[in-house]
Amino acid sequence: MNKSLLIGLAVGAAAAAGAGAMAGLKVMHRGAQYAEVVQVTPLTRTIRTPRQDCHDETVVHRRPARDNHKILGTVAGAVVGGLLGHYVGGGTGRDVATAAGAAAGGYAGNRIENRMQRGNVYTTTERRCATVYERSIERNGYEVRYRLGGREGSVRMNHDPGRRIPVAHGRLVLRDNAQTS
Repeated sequence: MNKSLLIGLAVGAAAAAGAGAMAGLKVMHRGAQYAEVVQVTPLTRTIRTPRQDCHDETVVHRRPARDNHKILGTVAGAVVGGLLGHYVGGGTGRDVATAAGAAAGGYAGNRIENRMQRGNVYTTTERRCATVYERSIERNGYEVRYRLGGREGSVRMNHDPGRRIPVAHGRLVLRDNAQTS
């Protein structure tokens, strides 16, 4: 065998062994392939959704009075009271009884007409609506605390990552959108 061939093979083997050792060293020093999840906190938001709440309601209306001063009831009561008073007394007492009957009858007629006007009502059914808000809770992502190489950090994710998060080239590999801090 040729001496230079042997030297070449020896140098090549040494170089290959060194390169393999370096590659193994790089793999060993590559660091963690996963970040450990320390805590996962679901993030939520409250949604208020408006809707109309309607119901039928019975409403009582008072008809407008034709005689606001209740003159008809007062006059009719005074006439009836005066006639009754006229039949009660005799002589000068008759005049006093007629006047007192007219006054009392006028007052009573006024009150009766007032009560009748207040009782002159009609009812309608009206639709009443109000805006009410229904509340619901919606999941809005997750706040994830993790540990990577002795350092802690947090990231917002739209899914629960489980117990660990993949790492490539010293950075978290996040599926979907996430914000690190």
